[in-house]
This record gives sequence, C-alpha cells and structure tokens, in this order.
Amino acid sequence: MNKLRTGDEIIVLAGRDKGKRGKITSRKDETHLLIDGINLVKKHTKPNPLKNTTGGIVEKAMPIHQSNVAIFNSATGKADRVGIKVEGDKKVRVYKSSGAEIKAA
Repeated sequence: MNKLRTGDEIIVLAGRDKGKRGKITSRKDETHLLIDGINLVKKHTKPNPLKNTTGGIVEKAMPIHQSNVAIFNSATGKADRVGIKVEGDKKVRVYKSSGAEIKAA
C-alpha cells in the first residue's frame, strides 16, 4: 500500500522547492511523483507543423522522489508522516502525530 496517493496535498522537504505545497497529479513510477507547480523546468521545443505546435520555451513539471516530500496535515499546518492502521479487514491511512484518518481526495 502506497502511503502517498494521487490527490494528496504534500509539502516539499528538500530541494530547491523546499517549503512549497502542491497536489500529487500522478505517479511516474514506484518512487517518483509528479506534483503540480513543483520541480518546474524550462524545456526548449522546436516548432512542428505536422502536429500544429509552435516552438518556444515551455515550463514542464518533472518527477520528484517521494522521500523529498511529506503529506501536509491541514489540522496542524505542518508536514506529517503516514501510518497504516488495520481495522478488521480494511487498511486505513492515518497521520502519525494525531492518529486521525486521512480523508481520500
């Protein structure tokens, strides 16, 4: 069970975007996440008349490793860790600091 899922609000712990918050848009692979507005790079593109695209400089979000982000706890306003609590036959994600259940986005 992945502790960070698509739609979770996260805060960046390390790197040039440290302290910024955003939502997870997708998973690149098992350990890398795409987050809107985080880890943006400028990509130079050539015009392609066959695809009807213009050339220029485009900002693109690049993947960031999940160890450099933490889930954002809106109740405390800080980064938090995620724990797994087993209730019967169901697994539930909870905040480590308070034990409160993380609502699915």
